[in-house]
Amino acid sequence: MGQFNMKHINSGLIRQTVKASAIVAALVLSTSSGHAQTRPFAGFDGAWSGNGTVSLSDGSTERLRCRAVYQVDDTGLVLKQTLRCASDSYKFDLASDVTSHGDHITGSWSETNRNISGSLLGTAGSGKIDVTVESPGFTASLTLRTSGNKQTVQITSKGDIRGVSITMVKS
Repeated sequence: MGQFNMKHINSGLIRQTVKASAIVAALVLSTSSGHAQTRPFAGFDGAWSGNGTVSLSDGSTERLRCRAVYQVDDTGLVLKQTLRCASDSYKFDLASDVTSHGDHITGSWSETNRNISGSLLGTAGSGKIDVTVESPGFTASLTLRTSGNKQTVQITSKGDIRGVSITMVKS
């Protein structure tokens, strides 16, 4: 009879240990995925370069050469970006400072060649940034997608620049 009770107690302890392990595993996994979500700019940090095209309001299209640098702070919540592109007859220098607030981001941007600047608002996470950039009289959509060492940048607007499409690789 004493052996039967001991087996019953041991199987109860095993069940409790398995339950506790499952709870700990679930907490660790949820903490890990939560941590990933709090670093919306993961994968962007560093120098990138590549090529693309710019479509202008007069209907012309030109090939671009581009370089970008992204600096993510230690918290993973603040991003500084510079994007410089040039063709044979056209260039732009875009800079932005972005801060994450949960799944939304806000910030400021400037384009030095045209001496314009404004605000941006959008979302970031999982290698994606989608924002609307605005200044008085100008609005554009900017989409960045990063996967490993490859990044695509898409800009659309109704201004002089109708569209930009760039593919870059991490240097």
